[in-house]
Amino acid sequence: MSRPETAPLWDLPQPKPAKGARGGSNSGSNKGQRQPAESDPVARVIVDVPLAHLDRTFDYHVPRELDAAAVPGCRVRVRFAGQLVDGFLLERAATTEHQGKLAFLERVTSSEQVLPPALAALCRSVAQRYGGTLIDVLRLAVPPRHAKAEAEPPRAPAPTPAEPPVTGWNRYPWGPAFADALRAGRAAHAVWQALPGEDWPARLAELATTVVAAGKGAVLVLPDHRDVARVHAACAALAGADAVVALSADLGPAERYRRWLAVLRGAARIVVGTRAAMFAPVADPGLFVVWDDGDDLHADPHMPYPQVRDVLVLRAHAASASVLIAGHTRTAEAQLLLESGWAHPIVAAREELRACAPRVTPTGEDFDVARDEAARAARLPAVAFEAARAGLAAGAPVLVQVPRRGYVPGLACARCRTPARCRRCAGPLMLPGGGEAGVPRCRWCGVADAAYRCGTCGSGRLRAVVVGAKRTAEELGRAFPGVAVRTSGGGEVLAGVPAKPSLVVATPGAEPVAEGGYGAALLLDGWALLGRQDLRAAEETLRRWMAAAALVRPARAGGRVVVGADAAIPVVQALVRWDPGWHAELELADRKELGFPPAVRMASAEGTPDAVAALLDEITLPESAEVLGPVPLGEVDADGRAERERALVRVPRAEGRALAAAAHAVNALRNARKETDPVRIQLDPLDLV
Repeated sequence: MSRPETAPLWDLPQPKPAKGARGGSNSGSNKGQRQPAESDPVARVIVDVPLAHLDRTFDYHVPRELDAAAVPGCRVRVRFAGQLVDGFLLERAATTEHQGKLAFLERVTSSEQVLPPALAALCRSVAQRYGGTLIDVLRLAVPPRHAKAEAEPPRAPAPTPAEPPVTGWNRYPWGPAFADALRAGRAAHAVWQALPGEDWPARLAELATTVVAAGKGAVLVLPDHRDVARVHAACAALAGADAVVALSADLGPAERYRRWLAVLRGAARIVVGTRAAMFAPVADPGLFVVWDDGDDLHADPHMPYPQVRDVLVLRAHAASASVLIAGHTRTAEAQLLLESGWAHPIVAAREELRACAPRVTPTGEDFDVARDEAARAARLPAVAFEAARAGLAAGAPVLVQVPRRGYVPGLACARCRTPARCRRCAGPLMLPGGGEAGVPRCRWCGVADAAYRCGTCGSGRLRAVVVGAKRTAEELGRAFPGVAVRTSGGGEVLAGVPAKPSLVVATPGAEPVAEGGYGAALLLDGWALLGRQDLRAAEETLRRWMAAAALVRPARAGGRVVVGADAAIPVVQALVRWDPGWHAELELADRKELGFPPAVRMASAEGTPDAVAALLDEITLPESAEVLGPVPLGEVDADGRAERERALVRVPRAEGRALAAAAHAVNALRNARKETDPVRIQLDPLDLV
C-alpha cells in the first residue's frame, strides 16, 4: 500500500496481508500462494472507514483469479487493520510507491462499475468543498447494493424522443435563447423566476426532453415527493415513460437500486428526484435543474452536509453542462451567481406578470377584526374574511397558511420591528435563558448589549416576537359554517384539492395544488415567520408566501392574497409588487455589509466546551479568519456553563477552500488521536442561530 506525499505525519494503520499471503512474488515457486495479475497488478482502493486521517487510497495486489472482475469503479472487500471492510476500487496501476508487501484483494463484491470516473471526481470535489471525507460523500452518492436487482437483465435503452415545442418559454424574454442553447449543446447558466400560476413542471419537462432529443442527459432535483411526482409525469408525457426515472426516499432498497442502475447503464436519460438525485450518474449530462433551491430539504443532514444547488453547480462546471436554478422566488445565493456574471436571469416582462399575479393586500398588525362573531373569535381580519367569503362564493377553494409551532423566539425593535442584532458581529440578540428579563446577549459571540439602540429608528425598546399560531381549522370552520375544512401538514399532506368551495388549512410547504387555482389565500400570523431568529428569516418568509400565492388565480379572475404583516416591511413589499429579485438584491447587499453568507464562507464547530476550546486551539485558520464565540447552546447552569457550545468561523469567499482544508485537517488530527469527545464541524451551515 502506498502512502501519498500529502499523508499526515502520524502513523497510519496499515492493512495486514491477506491470510496466507506472503507478499507479491511473481515467481510461481511457492505452490498454492496467490499471485498478482500480470497486467496492472495494483488496485487503488478507498476503504469504507469513516476516519478523516484515512481519507486517501490504499494499494492492494489484484490476484490473478480476480483480474477480469476487478475493474475500476467496482465494489471490493479488503482486509484493513485486521478486519474485512468494504471499499471501492478507484483505479488499476502497474506500480506502487509502497515499499513493503501488499495485501491482496479478498474478493470483488460485484463487477458492476458503480463508481465511474466522473462520479468519483465529483465526490472528491464535494468532499473538498465541505471539508469532509470522500467515503462520506460516496455513501450519499452510491446506494447500497441489492444483489437480486443487480442480477436482473439490464433495461433496454429508451428511444430518443422527438424534440418538443417550447412555446411556453416565449412568455420570458430570455427563455427561447436558453432553450436554443440546450438544443445546440452549449453550456448556459440561468436563474428562472417562474410566473404565478405557471405550469412549471411542464416547462422543466420541455427543457429536459429538448436535451435528451439532442443526445444528452438531464438531472432535475425537487424538494419533496409531491414535486417529483408532478415533474415525473410531465417528463414521461413528453419523453416517454422509459426515458424517465424517479428517485426518492420513499422507494424500497431494491426498486431504488434498480432505477439507479438504469441511469448508470444509460437506459434512462432523464432523472427526476429528491436531493439524493443530485449525484445521479446520468450519461453525458447536458442540463442540471434545481427547483426551489431555498428549501431546507435541499440540504443533506448527513456528513459532510452538501447542498443540492452547490453540488449541481460543481457538476455543471466539471461537465461543461447547463444549469437552471428555478423557483417562484430567488435566494441570495442565486443572486450572487447573477451579480458575478456566472448566470443570467430568466424573468417575464412586468406586463405578463401583472396579467398572471393575484391581488395582494397586507393587513398590518393593527388590523380591523371582522364583525362576524365567529371570525372575531378566530381574530380573522375583516379584509381576510371578505376575501375568503368572495372566493368561496365563486365556487373555488380558499387556502389558509398557518405557520408551524416551535419557532425560536427572538427580539426585535418595539417601534419598527427590525430584528435586534449585535453591534460586534451582527448576530441575533436573545434574552438569557429564554426569559423575559435580563440583559440581551448575542447568540453568536455571547457579548451582552445593555445599551441597545435600533440601527433603523434609534429606539431602545425591545419586544419578543410572536411565536406560533393559535388559529385552528375548527375556529375557521365556525367562522364559515357549512364549508368543508381540510388540513394539510405534518403526517398528512394533500397532493391536490378539487375546484369546489372548501377551506384548506396548510402549514408552509404543505399547500396542495388546487384544480383551477385557489380563489383566495390567507397568509396569517406573518410575524411568526418574520420574527424567527434565523439569517434567512426574511428570505424564507418570502419564499413560503410566494409559493402559496402562486397557487391563487390571477387578479383578473378574482384571485386575492391577504397577508398578515405590515406593508412597510421589504418582504411584504416584494410580495405586493411580486418582485423577489429586488428583495434578493437587498438581502445580498445586507449580508455583504454584515459579513453573512453567501458573501462569506462560514464554519460551525459544536461540541462540549472543552472539546470546542481544544479544537479552536489546534486548527490552523487562514489569516483572514474571524472566530465568533464560542457561545452556549441550550440551558446553562448556575456557573454559566452549558453542556454544549458552538463557535463560528468566517472567512472571505476566496478563502473558502482554505477553511475547508483546515476543518478537514483538524478533524483528521483528532481522529488520529482517537479523541472520545466529538466536535461536529459543518461548513456553510443552514442554521446560524
